[in-house]
Order: sequence, then structure tokens, then C-alpha cells
Amino acid sequence: MATTQEKTTPCCIKNDTTTTTTAASPPQKPSNDWANPSEDPTRKRSSVATMIPSFEPLTDTAPPPPTATTASTKGMPMMVRAQTSHPLDPLSAAEISVAVATVRAAGATPEVRDSMRFIEVALVEPAKSVVALADAYFFPPFQPSLLPKTKGGPVIPSKLPPRQARLVVYNKKSNDTRVWIVELSEVHAATRGGHHRGKVVSSNVVPDVQPPMDAVEYAECEAVVKDFPLFREAMKRRGIEDLDLVMVDAWCVGYHSEADAPSHRLAKPLIFCRTESDCPMENGYARPVEGIHVLVDMQNMVLIEFEDRKLVPLPPADPLRNYTPGETRGGVDRSDVKPLQIIQPEGPSFRVNGNFVQWQKWNFRIGFTPREGLIIYSVAYIDGSRGRRPVAHRLSFVEMVVPYGDPNEPHYRKNAFDAGEDGLGKNAHSLKKGCDCLGYIKYFDAHFTNFNGGVDTIENCVCMHEEDHGILWKHHDWRTGLAEVRRSRRLTVSFICTVANYEYGFFWHFYQDGKIEAEVKLTGILSLGALQQGETRKYGTTIAPGLYAPVHQHFFVARMDMAVDCKPGEAFNQVVEVNLKVEEPGKDNVHNNAFYAEEELLRSELQARRDCNPLSARHWIVRNTRNVNRTGQLTGYKLVPGSNCLPLAGSEAKFLRRAAFLKHNLWVTPYARDEKYPGGEFPNQNPRVGEGLSTWVKQNRSLEEADIVLWYVFGMTHIPRLEDWPVMPVERLGFMLMPHGFFNCSPAVDVPPNVSDVEIKDNGLAVKPIQNELLAKL
Repeated sequence: MATTQEKTTPCCIKNDTTTTTTAASPPQKPSNDWANPSEDPTRKRSSVATMIPSFEPLTDTAPPPPTATTASTKGMPMMVRAQTSHPLDPLSAAEISVAVATVRAAGATPEVRDSMRFIEVALVEPAKSVVALADAYFFPPFQPSLLPKTKGGPVIPSKLPPRQARLVVYNKKSNDTRVWIVELSEVHAATRGGHHRGKVVSSNVVPDVQPPMDAVEYAECEAVVKDFPLFREAMKRRGIEDLDLVMVDAWCVGYHSEADAPSHRLAKPLIFCRTESDCPMENGYARPVEGIHVLVDMQNMVLIEFEDRKLVPLPPADPLRNYTPGETRGGVDRSDVKPLQIIQPEGPSFRVNGNFVQWQKWNFRIGFTPREGLIIYSVAYIDGSRGRRPVAHRLSFVEMVVPYGDPNEPHYRKNAFDAGEDGLGKNAHSLKKGCDCLGYIKYFDAHFTNFNGGVDTIENCVCMHEEDHGILWKHHDWRTGLAEVRRSRRLTVSFICTVANYEYGFFWHFYQDGKIEAEVKLTGILSLGALQQGETRKYGTTIAPGLYAPVHQHFFVARMDMAVDCKPGEAFNQVVEVNLKVEEPGKDNVHNNAFYAEEELLRSELQARRDCNPLSARHWIVRNTRNVNRTGQLTGYKLVPGSNCLPLAGSEAKFLRRAAFLKHNLWVTPYARDEKYPGGEFPNQNPRVGEGLSTWVKQNRSLEEADIVLWYVFGMTHIPRLEDWPVMPVERLGFMLMPHGFFNCSPAVDVPPNVSDVEIKDNGLAVKPIQNELLAKL
């Protein structure tokens, strides 16, 4: 991932706040090139260059970083990558190229090398002690307090351990999946004439698995299906002559029987057909083609099963199917929406150095992977004289599952694992193609390998900006007539991905009162089915003639590696469940009004398999066992659920073999480096029952004082409405991490009043003075 420079648009602001600080360089002020969206960026560039303040150390004294080493080979300078990139920075495009070249060169034969398909190349995240060392002495804002004090002072190494890449490589000829670890100790600054390779640390075949599918495979699958003679005949039976209108969406087969075993790489596509029209984005999902069974061998890219089982008429073209301007609701778009501009004349309040972010006493690092997408690392709060106080080491969304509730073909097979089977990060958008943020925006690029080993860059992949969020707090004293009010501002970091018909936006919001909110926004287009004339189904909603939307659920898993008031190396957290209890009538409750909060320590993994209960206001607190606030209570952060659900499918549903983690809303484990994904690393065609989280907790490890990892499963049940067509308005769900005894008082009390030149007129309208004349004319 890299920071970017962007063109100025009404919602996307040119910016470049990246500085590269090596071990040989002292902390530098980040360069800033920001523009106001309402002004000419070229005219104002010099005046806004100092809008973002420079970095300041988070400690009073920061020792100078150790001296870097520089090597050269045949006149070509080489950089020590471990000191030019932070240990948690995502792999750069150059590093990905080096990793791929290294693995290719290690192939035993030309045939093996030609058969390599690169599913994923991602950073091997180092031990937490390495991250602490880097933050203490190698990278600004230099925080030596992260490391424990030692007699005689710290021993600082001259350089950090080399970075490593982890590659998942599929062999298209042998159907094997192999995981490689490559050391990236030296990356040439100039590659001409150089070997441009790292060092293979390990290479292991993973038996009996299928890795995620790739977009290249999806495109090849569509071409192969459309070229199959029996498929063409089936399309003609349905009146489809132009195969360019046909859409073939390759879906992973999941695992329903031994026929789906990972000994073959399989897909069962869903078929759709666009209506011929002049619409630039003709909605092909409005016309599902049903009754055709197709099974594709994705390894050899051939159809191995085809059957035209049932002639279901193609739904008629719905006049309300499209959603582009001028195509909606009879071609009449709204004309009474006035411009809304978000303007920060003095620039944003956040500061950025590479992937390190500071904002309103918060600081953290931004990461990105092909599977999870956005990652938030090293979350901490600067709490006055108490200094830097850690909250979490790593926050991300690690899996999502979408099971459908229709038992009919093909819908019963629709239970996508969109992270593990496809990759949320790999399907992320470039926000150049439709900016979803307003105001001053900081963008970050993301780099991935493609299927053939090249490097693809998603520009403007991650968006960061500030948002006004209404009232933070307010009180009016009726005796004095005085009032105090503060507006809430939050920092939002997000990305959006598309998986077939659905869009998912993943957001982390940071608040001035110490809260962190995780939010998922769902939108896009419904996955539909076709109906015979006069047919209805109770497993969905008829939304147009011959067209219905099956009921389904969306589940998301957030993995939170917590570190509440824990420095690196400390494991002093525990989890407490809180439920409200009603006091029994009697001498302690003579008025029958009493209730109280009851706490229960979750002592082990099996005990910590918990579900939400809104009737008792159930929530969970991660506490530090050795740190107290001014009242003597243990400091903590609590997880407050939002709306939630559990799977409605029966306990023997086939998809639950791979998604046993959906059976509870909360799981708690002690940190283990290899325990990353709740359904295991390779859920595609996985025949093993309960792999991943539900198996790990059977160890029943102690949680009484540990390095705690929370796995929160949250979801929604979607009963489609007519109003969800042709595009689904955003549905929101998520949860909150809130300080609970973490601070000695509200951290929001020192937020300054909002500065405004708004006037309140007699007619109730609030306008700026410059607008009064215009308002009078209106």
C-alpha cells in the first residue's frame, strides 16, 4: 500500500502526506499538498501546504535512530528494506515483484514455473516484539517507552529483521497448492542487470485444499461456458441469440458431498442475460437464466457436466430494472437537490506519515491484504500525563458468509465465503471510479499480485477523512440560561469491494470520546431467481413479473487482537461478560424497581462461546488485570453489540460444516500467530468439519490473564422488499468498542466549541451572513 497524489474533484482532494524516514534520517515533517474542493488547487497550493501540522514525538525524549547500513553491488545502490519500510507496512509493488520472481526461479523445471498461478502475496507480519522495537527506535514518532526498561539501558540493534512475504501459489498442471515464505532482505533500487530476488525460507505443499478463485479464472470460465455448443443451444431455446448479452458468474461449489472434494477445482456458474438496450450499465441481474446445470473444471477450464433440466422462461424486461441517471422510474430524476459542500478551510485535523496516522489523541497504522482488505494496527490513545495507552494490536474483518434460504436449485448452493473464497481486498474498488467520501480525503493505494504473477495497483483503494457526526454532548442550565454544546467529529477509514452482485463497505470510525466503531454497509443488486408464469415461492419476495429475490443472511467476522493498557510482550487482559439482572422482590427490593449489572469472568475458551442477548443488555469488557483507574476499578474497553442474528438454517445444513464459527456471536481465544481465519485458511471446497475457530477452542485454553483475541460474529437477515430493487439502499450493521473505566473522566470534555458564523433567522432558517441576501430574494 502506498499513499497517492490525486486529481482535484468535488469530492476527491489532491494530497500527498507521505514521507519516507530511514534509519539514517531523523524524523521529518511530512510534505503536504492539499486543496480546498471549492477553490482552484493550482492557485491555492502554496497557501495550504502547511495545513497539516508536522509530526511530534509521542514521548518527551526520543533517542536518535541507529545508523543505517548501505550496500552496493556493481554500482547499483541497494536499500535495507527493513528500515525503509515499517515492519507492518503492506508489501510494495517492488517487493511483490521480487517475491514472485524468487518463487518462479525456485521452480524445479520450466514446466513447473509455467504452471504457477499466484493466488496471494502478502506480508508475513512480524512478532509483536519486532513491531515494538521498530516503533521505539526506527520510525517516527519514536516511542522508546514501548520497550521495558533494562539495567544499563536498551541494546538497540543496527537494523530490524528483514521483511518476509508469504505466497499462496496454485499449480495449474498438478492441482497442488503450495505456501512459500520469501525473505526480502535486499530489493534493488535499480533493477537493471541485477538478480532482483529474495531468498526462499520455506516451501510447503498444503494437501487436500483449493485456494481462492481469481478474476482471471472467472473470465476464462465465462468464455468456456459461452463457447460450449450445448449451452448455445440451450440459450436459443430461451430466445437468446446474442451471446454477448449473456453473463456467466462462476460460483465456488462449496462442499455438499464427496463430489465437491478438493481433488478437482470446481465452479457452478449462475447464468444471467442482459436486455439489449442503450443503457451504459444494463442490469443483467434482472434476468436470471434458470434450469441449466453447469459444472466447470477450473483447473483444465472445461465443462465436465451440462444438463438443460428445465425450461424456465426468461423474465420479461422489467422497465424499472436500471439505475443509471435518466434510466430510473420512467426516466425522471430528481431535480431539486441543491449542492452540498464539505469545506475545511484550514485543512484536516489528522496527520499522516506513510501509513502512520495521528488524529485527536488517537494513533494507529493502516495496512491492507488481498484477503481481509483494510487492517488497523497498533491502536493507541494519548492520555495526557499517562502517555500512550494501547487499545488493540490489530483490527480487521477476516471472513463473511452469505447463506441463502431457498432449498431449490441453484439457490441452496449459494453460501459464499467472500473473504476466503474470493478475497475482500482483491475485489476492492479504486475510488477514482466513484468517490464515496466527502471533504478533505487522504487516499492509500493497494498493490496485489495477479493470477499470472504481475503486479496490479488499485489506486485510491482506502479512503480516510473526517466527518461531522452531530452532537457529542450538551447541557443547558435552566437556572442560568447558559448552555454548553460540542459537536462530534469522527475519523473514518474505509474501503469498498464488489463481489458479483453485492457491494460491501467496511468502515472503522474513531471518535473524540474514545470510542471505536466498526461498521459494514451493504448495497448493490439482489441475487435473483426466475419464476414460471403464475408461480410464487415462500422462500423469497416477488419483485417484478417472473422475478423473485430469495431470503438470505449476511454474516461478518471481526477479529480484534486486543491490547488494553498492555505494552508489547504483556498478556494482562481478561474478558468479563455483563448482564443486567432484575432484583427479586423482597427486603432488598421493596419497591420492585431494582435491577443491577452482574459480571462473570470468562475463564476459558469453551466458556467464552457466547451469544448476544438484548433483553439483558449483554456486553463484554476486555480488562487489564493490573491497571486501575482513580476509583480502583480495572481499566477496560467494552464490546457493545449492534443488531445481530444467528443462522436460521438447520444444524445439519451443509454450509455449517465449513462455517461452524457462525453458531455463536462471540468467541475468545488467547493470541496464537497462526490462528487468523475462523473457517481455516482454505474454506473453498473444504471437506473438513469445523476447521478453524470451532476446533481451536476445544483446547479450552485459559483466558484469566492472557493476550486476548476477540472474534465477533455479526449479521443480518435480509427479507427483500420491492424497495430493494433495482439497487438496494445501504443497510448498516456493526458494533462499538467503548472505553469502560479506561479514562478517569470523559475524554470528550476538552473538545472545543464549534466555531460557526451561522445566524438564526426569525423564520427558523440557519444561514451564513453571506447568504442572507440570496435568502431574502428567495
